[in-house]
Amino acid sequence: MLLTITSHGHQASDLGFILHKHPDKFQSFELSIGLVHVFYPESSPLKTTVALLLELDTIEMVRKTKSPNSNFALGHYVNDRPFIASSFMSHAIAKVFSSAMNGSCKNKPELVDQIIPLEITIDVVAAPKGGEMVIRQLFEPLGYNVSLTRHILDTKFTHWGYSKYYSVKLEHTITVQSLLNHLYVLLPALDYEKHYYINHDEVDKLLSKGKGWLEKHPAKELITKRYLINLKSLSNAALTLLADDIVPEKDEDEVDKSLEKRKSLHLKRLEAVKEQLLKCKATTIIDLGCGEGKLIKMLLKERQFTKISGMDVSYSGLTKTKNSLHYDEMPPKQKERLSLFQGSLLYKDSRLEGYEAATLVEVIEHLDENRLPAFERVVFEFATPKTVIITTPNAEYNIKFENLNNEMRHDDHRFEWTRSQFENWAKTTAATYNYKVTILPIGEEDILVGAPTQMGIFTYGN
Repeated sequence: MLLTITSHGHQASDLGFILHKHPDKFQSFELSIGLVHVFYPESSPLKTTVALLLELDTIEMVRKTKSPNSNFALGHYVNDRPFIASSFMSHAIAKVFSSAMNGSCKNKPELVDQIIPLEITIDVVAAPKGGEMVIRQLFEPLGYNVSLTRHILDTKFTHWGYSKYYSVKLEHTITVQSLLNHLYVLLPALDYEKHYYINHDEVDKLLSKGKGWLEKHPAKELITKRYLINLKSLSNAALTLLADDIVPEKDEDEVDKSLEKRKSLHLKRLEAVKEQLLKCKATTIIDLGCGEGKLIKMLLKERQFTKISGMDVSYSGLTKTKNSLHYDEMPPKQKERLSLFQGSLLYKDSRLEGYEAATLVEVIEHLDENRLPAFERVVFEFATPKTVIITTPNAEYNIKFENLNNEMRHDDHRFEWTRSQFENWAKTTAATYNYKVTILPIGEEDILVGAPTQMGIFTYGN
């Protein structure tokens, strides 16, 4: 994949100083799965072009990256990753031009803020779910003149029509730093396939590289969601921090504190659940609706737990879990303790039986309320672990979140219970299936509305 940046006009050769790359040198830099080459096809005072050529090792791609989100059986081996400017190119830009992205120019610091005419060519980008419209929607509001060439799917079979691939030419008079930050964010936003695991770190990067322009962009919600592959909890956190009435008034330390507050509540949930598991002396655990696998990662550090399983309805979610746990690099003995599989909480499944404890961290609110009886039977009647630990949001606490406006915390929640509603459900369920239940708060308690999260610890037998 190839990206070029061309400067036209008087003192075009200043581009080399801004990028910290000498025009007379061909330089190569190692990436985790390949090389990125930097060279200048042309360098003169009137026209200077720098080229970024990404050369990926396809064997290492298979070994180290997650499978593309595709139903194609050979998608792990046959895909477009080596040929399109995607998250790999974004990573290469940050690797090679980090000084320029951070606004540093040692020899000529005055060039950092210099607005110069630039022409950018990108061969090629993938733009699923939007095509030309989404490319223009991302770049044109920033002042770029966008020219596109859409590629036909197969020249031998023209009746197949056009593909999702485009060659892109951008023109703008802008600082190099702004250009690089735009590319860093918008290239991964075009293409849903990411070569890295998406977590809160990516929210931090988005806010850092988008500072000063993303919060004003008319498509900031689209960019944020596509950059974070539509993970709603992360997208909502990022959009809250990007809100017009928040970002301009906060410095980086305040933004970090806000993100940390969100992360700390989730960490408190996980710590509280782990504490209860240790307390009940369970050795075999199944995390139902394991999501990103954060609880599993914590439990693997405890010797008490000899068998840890994770189940989720989302196959792609389980793939992310494996990546976050670095499953392929795990020692054999560690792998023996871990099992991950796809399944539903609404259907009887023998694989859920035989565990001493089951956990459901912020899971039940994603089910339709009329399906809860089926869920109850699956977990409490058929699987029957000795201990079941459930956490769920406390709806009364939502008034303390200014951005919710009486809505639920996440778009994919089907319901959120008050403390009394959760207590009534928990006691009724416990009595029905011969359990007893203890309810505890998680997080900072408010005297009027309680804690943000409520936890039920169900113990089998009387």
